[in-house]
Amino acid sequence: MTLQGSNRRSFLRRGAASAGGGFAASAVEGLAVRAARAADGRKPRTAPGNGGYGPLRELTRTDADSGFAQTLRLPDGFDFAVCSVAGSPLADGSATPPAHGGMACFPTGRRGEWRLVRGHGVTGVPEVAAGEAKHRYDALAAGGTTTLAVSWKDGAFAFEGARRSLSGTLANRSGGATPWGSWLSCEEATAGTAAGWEAPHGYVFEVPSDAEAESEPLPLKEMGRFVHAAAAVDPRTGAVYLTEDQNSAGFYRFLPNVPGRLAEGGRLQMLKFADEWNADARSGRRASRAVHVEWVDVDDPDPAGAEANPYAVFDQGWAQGAAVFGRLQGCFSADGAVYAASVSGGDEGEGQLWEFRPRGLRGGTLTLVFESPDAALLPFPDAIAVSPAGRLVLCEGTGREAPVLRGLTRGGELLEVAGHDGTAVWSGAVFSPDGKVLFANLRGAARGDRAEPARTIAIWGPWDRGVL
Repeated sequence: MTLQGSNRRSFLRRGAASAGGGFAASAVEGLAVRAARAADGRKPRTAPGNGGYGPLRELTRTDADSGFAQTLRLPDGFDFAVCSVAGSPLADGSATPPAHGGMACFPTGRRGEWRLVRGHGVTGVPEVAAGEAKHRYDALAAGGTTTLAVSWKDGAFAFEGARRSLSGTLANRSGGATPWGSWLSCEEATAGTAAGWEAPHGYVFEVPSDAEAESEPLPLKEMGRFVHAAAAVDPRTGAVYLTEDQNSAGFYRFLPNVPGRLAEGGRLQMLKFADEWNADARSGRRASRAVHVEWVDVDDPDPAGAEANPYAVFDQGWAQGAAVFGRLQGCFSADGAVYAASVSGGDEGEGQLWEFRPRGLRGGTLTLVFESPDAALLPFPDAIAVSPAGRLVLCEGTGREAPVLRGLTRGGELLEVAGHDGTAVWSGAVFSPDGKVLFANLRGAARGDRAEPARTIAIWGPWDRGVL
């Protein structure tokens, strides 16, 4: 990684300055309004005129490397490209892994040129010989990340190639971007040698976006060995917030010894309600009510029994009164707060969004800002992207016949950004730093007698014509 010393501190300061912009007052407000309407018995509302973008039309584009033809429904004036399809060649000649997942877009310092770092939720063995990846963490594991070079110049999008950036890891479905330009790739499994793997799994790995070669796979063991989901960095302090994708999940925080240098260690902690022992946040909670919380230390973040017991880290916090959540996945930092999505929480089990607002490093407040009362209203999305105008783009679609990429207005109204005629679910949505291109992944799915491979989609057009 090229960002060292004062450069890392500069990134943290600049990140803190740019983390505001009224995010909570605009993006999250739409979720709260939508939930309130449903609670009052009002039917779900769609944005008039599809939020200013009008009806969708069909377009078909073909990936040049794989020959895969993709049809999308987009508003008039919008276009797209499909690239980096699973199985297409990477820079080293090996195949692009399947199961495209979480993703972030990073500037390169050159106008209109960006790097996408993308996770792959692969749980099986690699399709290439172990020796073909120089820095594989586990020769038997096929997960990891790939880095894509993309650009937008003179009104034209270009995919310039992809390469391996982390290999030999397991179930890297999600993660999170850091203010200093790296991706935290999280393993969503604690399998290890007892299950036949060559190395223990369940860790976070850091992948610099500006590296030209594959990253050395260093497991950040002090960040915990558990069923990781996403990560988010508080740019003011460098603290890393971590979610856990289990039915009984903890909400964690890692305090690095040196902000921006995670490999130098730190303390792992778990959130606890200040006035409630082992609080159950999965149901019976009232929206908009702030609760004071504190943090308890996890004494052994890398317990020897984590493979046999994926709750080995959680149990340590639970023994000290920490709270339990339902399947925490997406996590992001904005407007001085950290937001964590529970995809199975709530009285109806349809999802919650929690806001943690820190007060120093000792405590803070936790608020339930959204709870979906009905799957028809809004099943909680797999991932959330924030538009240049501070609106939300939701990767909605689990369990649907034709998954849709949706926008959400400040008034709680939904609109359609993109649809397709397959069954692959959207994931990893993120806007380019200049807001001109929306990137998202289609994970891949079986469709009758024809498989839909995982692929990355780039969408562009007159965003300023509508509410996004």
